[in-house]
This record gives sequence, C-alpha cells and structure tokens, in this order.
Amino acid sequence: MTGGPHRVVVYADGGSRGNPGPAGYGAVVLDTDDRVLAERAAGLGNTTNNIAEYSGLVAALQAAADLGAAVVEVRMDSKLVVEQMSGRWKIKHPDLQVLARSARNLLSEFEAVSFDWVPRAKNKLADALANAAMDAQAEGRTWQPSDAADLVDELTSVDPPAAVTAPDGPDEEATDPAAGPVIDPDGATTLIVVRHGQTTWGADNRFAGREDVPLTARGIAEARSVADRCAPLGVGAVLTSPLGRCRRTAEMIAAGTSVAADEVQVAPELVDGALGDWTGLTAAQIAERSPVEFASWRSDPAAAPPGGETFEDIRARVRSGIRRILDEQRGRTVVLVTHAAVAKMIVVTALGAPATLAYRTRIDNCSISRITVGADGSTALVSLNDTGHLPNR
Repeated sequence: MTGGPHRVVVYADGGSRGNPGPAGYGAVVLDTDDRVLAERAAGLGNTTNNIAEYSGLVAALQAAADLGAAVVEVRMDSKLVVEQMSGRWKIKHPDLQVLARSARNLLSEFEAVSFDWVPRAKNKLADALANAAMDAQAEGRTWQPSDAADLVDELTSVDPPAAVTAPDGPDEEATDPAAGPVIDPDGATTLIVVRHGQTTWGADNRFAGREDVPLTARGIAEARSVADRCAPLGVGAVLTSPLGRCRRTAEMIAAGTSVAADEVQVAPELVDGALGDWTGLTAAQIAERSPVEFASWRSDPAAAPPGGETFEDIRARVRSGIRRILDEQRGRTVVLVTHAAVAKMIVVTALGAPATLAYRTRIDNCSISRITVGADGSTALVSLNDTGHLPNR
C-alpha cells in the first residue's frame, strides 16, 4: 500500500485474567500529532499474558502496514517483548517464537522500526482496548471498534487525563503519597524472592533443612505457575539455593525468561537453614522430644536446633549475600529462589526490621515477595507472600 503516513507510533498490549486465562490484545496506531489512525483488538480464548502481548504487537504492525506507513515506532510496557524483539533477549517458548517470526516478517514492510519500553501509564489506550476485547469475549461476542470509541475520544482529547500526559517516571500507583516510598526507576534493582515448590517432606509436614528432597507433582505445578508469573517481569538473572528443590524451581522460571538454563546461578547464601538433629521430623515430634528447645527456637532468633543454625546466623549470611547480589546485579530484575526461613530473613533485612519479625511472617511455597532497591539504597517492600498465581488460591 502507498500514500499512507510516513511515520506512525503504535502502542500494543495484551493481557490475561489468570495466567493462563481468558485473554485478549489491543493495539492502536497514531500519527505524529497523536491522532488515532487505526485500532485493533480481539479476544484470544484462554492463553498466557505473553502470548497476548505478542499478539497485540503483530496486530499493531499489521495495522501500520495496512496504512502504508514507512517508519514505525513501537511502544509497549512489556519489557519481555521489547527486549526480545530488539534482539537482546532470547526467545525460548515455542509459541512465542511463532508469534515473533510473524512480527519480524512484518518488519520488511517498513523502512525502519524501533522498539521502546514505556511505563504502563503511557500505554493506557492499548491496555483499555485489550480489556474491552476480553470483556466482549466474556459476554460471548466479538469486539467491535465502537466498543472503544468513547474511550479513544477520552484518552486522545485535547485535554486528556493527567495520568496519560504525565512525564516518564514511576507508575501512577507509586505517585500516591499514602502508598509508601517512591523508588526512582533509574538504576533500581528489583528482587523477586520465590520459595521453592512443595516437596515430598513438606507434604508430610516434615522439616527438610539441608536435606535434598524432591518436589512433588503439586510442587512442580506450583513452579510452573510461578514461572508463568515471572515471565513478563523482565527478569535479567535467576539465582538459586544449591538444593535441588530450589534448582528445579529456578530452572522452570528461567525457561520462561531470557535467562538460559546454564546461566542460572547458584548462590550458597540462599541455602536453607541447618536443622541438625531436627532434620526430617515434624513440628509435633520435635515439640514432644524437645519442648523447651523447640519453644525457644520459635521465639528467639539466637536459639538453634541441636547441631543447627540460628535465625541470626541465617540473617548474617543473607545480609552478606544480598549486598553481593545488589553489587553484581544493579539495575536488573533478579529472581532469588530460596527457602522459607531465608526468604523471611531477606524481607526483614530489607526492611531493617528485627529478626523477630520473621516469626510473624508467612512464606508459602512458590509465593513471590518483591523488593525494590533504588540506586541510592532506598528500599521498598512491594509485595509479600503473593500467591495469587498459584492453583487453587
């Protein structure tokens, strides 16, 4: 097609309500004066968030090609798609490889294409189109352009809402003064702390400690779910405890990111606490055999199981390990796959809280706790023990 606009800006997004779950995508093409030239949106049935995002990209590029554009600026809030399409990250998932090929085939239609990441607040129109498509799908109908007409008028009017025209910076939620500390995204490091999936001993309520026990079928399913949750987060590194239950969970997480299996790093500081004589016992068995020692261990961070490690010992090595990780991984999103006690100590250390807070903190299998550390050392606990991605939660 000829005679179209020389330069266009396209915004694309996709989402799923559940991952996988009911999904859809949205895409919009704007001219250099921010006038809407084309909209695309569709429901995708049940699929993953990543597939929906790539589907939105393909639709956006096709719309730009249909208009005869020569130069295309692609803007998305998915770091995964932007980094992969820019050639900086590998694409491992076969379904994503197919969609990426479709997108790359369309690149030949243009003189030049650039890919840029934007904050979610800058991608509101494509996000709204994706949600409109999912809403239509839930109602048993196909999305029509009229579904979003009012929304397009609102978001592209001369006086749009402030969130649409706000300067680049933290997402809109982070600007709420009541929400807590605001971390400057430039140079910030995000730690995604994940506990391993359920183990055979965990299923029997037995303490594993340093014993290398395997995941159950449920634990493997949990690991798959947390891997899907981490996939769109722009993960740049995956570090794991040396124990097999964590390494298996970490490998599954890495498979959905740009991190190759042989790039998963073992971090000795993330190993579980040593339980000594209590290894393999249930809480009831320990309480019956050593009631005084057990009660002390569950309330005093300086108390240790016979032949084991105190919470203060765990905290000391966690503090050293996190300092090293922040130095080596500054500015990246890093997944740390570890154990309940270690995850608790990472959280309390990040908060500068006393070790006793660990006794009031819950960390479930394959939960996510997210911590952001600014370049200036400012720290925010963004989420704790998030299990919304897990089956039956």
